[in-house]
Amino acid sequence: MGDLSSSPSTNRAAPKLPIPGKRNVLITSALPYVNNIPHLGNIIGCVLSADVFARYCRLRGYNTIYICGTDEYGTATETKALEENCTPKQICDKYHAIHKEVYEWFNISFDEFGRTSSPQQTEACQAIFKKLLENNWLSENTMQQLYCDTCQKFLADRLVEGNCPTEGCNYDSARGDQCENCGKLLNPTELRDPRCKVCRNSPRIRDTDHLFLELPLLKDKLVNYIENTSVAGGWSSNAVQATNAWLKEGLKARCITRDLKWGVPVPHEKYKDKVFYVWFDAPIGYVSITSCYTPEWEKWWKNPENVELYQFMGKDNVPFHTVMFPSTLLGTGENWTLMKTISVTEYLNYEAGKFSKSKGIGVFGNDVKDTSIPVEVWRYYLLTNRPEASDTLFTWVDLQAKLNTELLNNLGNFINRVLSFLAKPPGAGYGSIVPDAPGAESHELTQKLAAAVSGHVEKYLEAMEKVKLKQGLKAAMSISSDGNAYLQDSQFWRLFKEDQPSCCIVVKTSLGLVYLLACLLEPFMPTFSLEVFKQLNVHPEQASLNDEKGDIDRAKRPWEILPAGHKIGKPEPLFKELTDEEVNFYRSKFAGSQADRIVRAEAEAEAARVAERLKKTKVSDGGKKQQAKKPAVEPPISITRLDIRVGLIKSARKHPDADSLYVEEIDVGGGEVRTVVSGLVKYIPLEEMQNRKVCVLCNLKPATMRGIKSQAMVLAASDSEHTKVELVEPPESAVVGERVTFPGFEGEPDDVLNPKKKVWETLQVDLQTNADLVACYKDIPFTTSAGICKVASISSGSIR
Repeated sequence: MGDLSSSPSTNRAAPKLPIPGKRNVLITSALPYVNNIPHLGNIIGCVLSADVFARYCRLRGYNTIYICGTDEYGTATETKALEENCTPKQICDKYHAIHKEVYEWFNISFDEFGRTSSPQQTEACQAIFKKLLENNWLSENTMQQLYCDTCQKFLADRLVEGNCPTEGCNYDSARGDQCENCGKLLNPTELRDPRCKVCRNSPRIRDTDHLFLELPLLKDKLVNYIENTSVAGGWSSNAVQATNAWLKEGLKARCITRDLKWGVPVPHEKYKDKVFYVWFDAPIGYVSITSCYTPEWEKWWKNPENVELYQFMGKDNVPFHTVMFPSTLLGTGENWTLMKTISVTEYLNYEAGKFSKSKGIGVFGNDVKDTSIPVEVWRYYLLTNRPEASDTLFTWVDLQAKLNTELLNNLGNFINRVLSFLAKPPGAGYGSIVPDAPGAESHELTQKLAAAVSGHVEKYLEAMEKVKLKQGLKAAMSISSDGNAYLQDSQFWRLFKEDQPSCCIVVKTSLGLVYLLACLLEPFMPTFSLEVFKQLNVHPEQASLNDEKGDIDRAKRPWEILPAGHKIGKPEPLFKELTDEEVNFYRSKFAGSQADRIVRAEAEAEAARVAERLKKTKVSDGGKKQQAKKPAVEPPISITRLDIRVGLIKSARKHPDADSLYVEEIDVGGGEVRTVVSGLVKYIPLEEMQNRKVCVLCNLKPATMRGIKSQAMVLAASDSEHTKVELVEPPESAVVGERVTFPGFEGEPDDVLNPKKKVWETLQVDLQTNADLVACYKDIPFTTSAGICKVASISSGSIR
């Protein structure tokens, strides 16, 4: 976490080189292809995951660089250039800029984000090729390739599509190199009913000469590398499975040249009109982009004794990084830094189907800027949903639930409660000054918390070292959950009045947790952490999780993290609720393909223009009397007419003029606090009425009770003799202000229930608790986004 008195480092411009005796980490993520805009599945699959690990490594004090860039050569670029009627270079310039902008918005912390169309790429590719040729790992062969007589050229893999030949698949739009549906790698000549993507005519097979990398001859070197490194480097299971599948199928010589113009030229007289195949060329991009970062790139890439290489990608890229690229480097006979650890994601799917760049389906990197959802929320959601072991599903409702419950009500609530209390003026708080906390080592509740936090930090470090990012994030978030419980169990608001020394311990310890959370979560949500450091009035450069500085040891004593006398900044809410209306809007906005959205947007714009014209040209109705409005029909009495919300009791006190009544101030969401009078004095102690979540009926007509107007009703269950009463409780993580729903019943509540219609009285008889203590309407549970509502012990009780 760093020494708070130290000044931040300033020299960020000089390229980093490996340092003897330090841990040197080289990180790459699969180079995103430059023929389209990346969607969320692409972003979590490579660049975002790698960014989290790079940020973590820097926090730990490891000497780290993160290298990436756009993959620009190959058929897909030529195809896109044909579609957009421009040159491949123009396509690459356009989409490189778009990619760069998207990743900047997502706060991806590349040390270098380059391009494979650079002169350095040509130099690196040709140098490696010459070594392979010199070492006799290449062969020449004649292969059959599809030739389009209409276009008068050989068709590269992605310029052909047809029916997938894989049994049980038969996808009718399989590409010549791979079927997008089943994932099977293909040769164009294997496709059934092939067609040219440019002119749609059927191509014919012709002979053409090419160069091949002899993988079978390199097998022993490759297998030795895989067997040793996959274990030592902790390769993810899906990477091991995909690699073993290639080995089991038997290694074959792989063609490394193509009949294209857009690519790295082959430096060989016979093949000078050909270019290198993109899967030979693209991984070498990691090397060439590093050479753009520093002319001393070999200190990173030819230094396996001192450098650890971590690579991040989606599962469809695995064989090219575990078989093709290592074989290429091994074949040179040079001392290359080979990959130590590979982290592979499965697919992130979208709502009911798959993300697809080619079809424009899903949420894309440039779309997120058009929402009101901040970048830290997007990063958090994608990382909690990271498809590490199996495919996962993006849904707008899930995004809403994670924001409202985990970020807003858990993390944001904890930090804001602590900082807001500290910022209260003396007499009500601490005037923004961190108090001293002698005796924390012997404070029982604090020691219990410290032990739990220490365990979470250990799990965090263990997970992150193994690149289990989702587990690491979960461990960090557990600290805020424990922090909320600590505040609740300590009842710090009472301690402030009754036991100042203990309150100081609780507050100073909680402030340490706030700082610790900002450090642990920085790799996942850097913008969030910056804001927390600002509110703590701490320079973010001081954030550290360095063993040498004692940061991890200090995390076990959170009351020592922030010094007494330190003045914090101004507390502000960190997260904003995502409403049902916003979710419905975004689901509709991003439905269908990008093409569908453009058509829909144009139709909506045209409809708006027509409406505006009609409005301007509307003529008078000639004095005709308007038809009298029919009286509104009274809707049927249904549970949906009740506006039951999750409320948070901010304060409760006894009614000044009634011994049996409490007066509560209840937050019912949207910044609205209502005064509620409840006859609960006989049943629930006053201290148990403080700062707890309840179910509140919000649309009863206000009633004055002993001089105080009650603006809602707290729902409680009572036994048959009415000798015992308990509050109906939403889940702890339920969102304050969210409406309690009843599955199977849909509809909007009345603004105010009409007492003459007896709506509440009619419905109340069917409100009860069941044998499992669940609050129900008939047999339908009171439901929130975080789960069902319950009572403590009363079964078969009446709710009112």
